[in-house]
Amino acid sequence: MLIPSIDLRGGNCVRLFKGAFDAETCYDLDPALLLAVIHAESGFNPRALSLKGAVGLMQLMPTTASRYGAGDLRDPRRNIQAGAAHLHYLLGRYGDLSLALAAYNAGEGAVERYGMRIPPYAETQDYVPRVLSLYRRYQQRD
Repeated sequence: MLIPSIDLRGGNCVRLFKGAFDAETCYDLDPALLLAVIHAESGFNPRALSLKGAVGLMQLMPTTASRYGAGDLRDPRRNIQAGAAHLHYLLGRYGDLSLALAAYNAGEGAVERYGMRIPPYAETQDYVPRVLSLYRRYQQRD
């Protein structure tokens, strides 16, 4: 899988990145959605590591990624496959993109504790509309 140097001012990097996705990697998710999550989570840095221990492009916690047999989360393809699998699972569980994104960011338990609503955490309240906005932007770059 090719991970290009990302320059978000141009459209070529987006086409290159989208071309690296296939149905197996994406779990039939729109590559533009995966790009939006990657953009928000890691800024396209495959070596990103959060203070809480989230790893790689899609900033997966090792325990979450282990559900999907991801192996080395620093490997961009494995990271994206596990992240896409998890997002696919969350979309099926919640049936709503905003709630799935909230659960991706804050955890499934948080969405459920707050009555199947986006949790009132500042980070999550900012994250969901940001990813949705990025998603629309990447959809337009086909």
